[in-house]
Amino acid sequence: MHTLNNPRIIKTIVKATALAAAAALTLTTAACGLPSASIANQQSSGSAVKLRIGAQPYPLYSDVYVAKEEGYLNQELAKEKATASWDSFKSGPLVNEAVAGGNEDAGFMADLPAIIAKSTGQKISIVSNLAYGEKALAVLVPKNSTIHSVADLKGKKVGYAVGSYAEHLLALLLDKQGLGLSDVQSVNLSADDQVVALQSNSVDAIVIWEQYITKLKSEGAARVLADGTGIKRGNMVTYFTDDFASKHPAVVRAYIRAVQRGADLIASDPDKAANAVAKDFGVSPAELKEIWKNLTFTTKLGPADTKAITDVKDFAYKNGILKSDVNIGDLINTSYLQ
Repeated sequence: MHTLNNPRIIKTIVKATALAAAAALTLTTAACGLPSASIANQQSSGSAVKLRIGAQPYPLYSDVYVAKEEGYLNQELAKEKATASWDSFKSGPLVNEAVAGGNEDAGFMADLPAIIAKSTGQKISIVSNLAYGEKALAVLVPKNSTIHSVADLKGKKVGYAVGSYAEHLLALLLDKQGLGLSDVQSVNLSADDQVVALQSNSVDAIVIWEQYITKLKSEGAARVLADGTGIKRGNMVTYFTDDFASKHPAVVRAYIRAVQRGADLIASDPDKAANAVAKDFGVSPAELKEIWKNLTFTTKLGPADTKAITDVKDFAYKNGILKSDVNIGDLINTSYLQ
């Protein structure tokens, strides 16, 4: 009892208690996932950046997948002391939701959903092309269907992903026949659900992209009623949030470099490229190379691409697909390509 009155012992106990408390605080901070002082300093100085990518597992975006599988993406990001995370979604509208929710920094998709994102007020900008191809998107009907023209779709059930570029193709095709989306029974379905619906005769037609076109045709389950030939370029693009791009422009450029390396490999060594990514799309390397014949892969955004995207925007706004008009100069930012 009397030892507790000894000043030297009391001082020792106080010091030990303080050290224990500090250690406990450090452990608690680590357990809660909060950054230590050194990590916090790295993050604030911009030396540890994570790029969160919203992806879609379709051959339309093969150059991005080649960049990922061949290690180009990691290599180029590492030059800027950055890493990437990868989340898969079934359509562009779902990527938009993830970006709007603050869960992704970038997303790749077709032209229309990117435009829709901008029109709803999302602070994003298209920074590069990925691919384009008029035949990579099509209206399919069962092989033995009595529907033989787009005009025959009037009053029929048509499945497609609302807000995707498939909606735009359907609208364009109907418009050429003096019809509109209101003249068909639209059924909002994901790509996978469209296949099931077509095979079960729950819908009369679907508007879908590759790899599904090639697979359904090769299986003898469907035939192409119409595709985008002559009316829709079908641009695939990448957009970044303006916040991320303004803070980390070098990371945006690194991403673009990696994707272009992927596009270059598809052009120079399609066998190697197809073997690397066919599994990502659920097709064989041979099927993938056939699909690639309908696509041109490049990050370049030239005048023809800008015009095509502008045409999509104008048509979508005129037909009420967009909530508000979009300034194309605010949507497309080619400075990261230079």
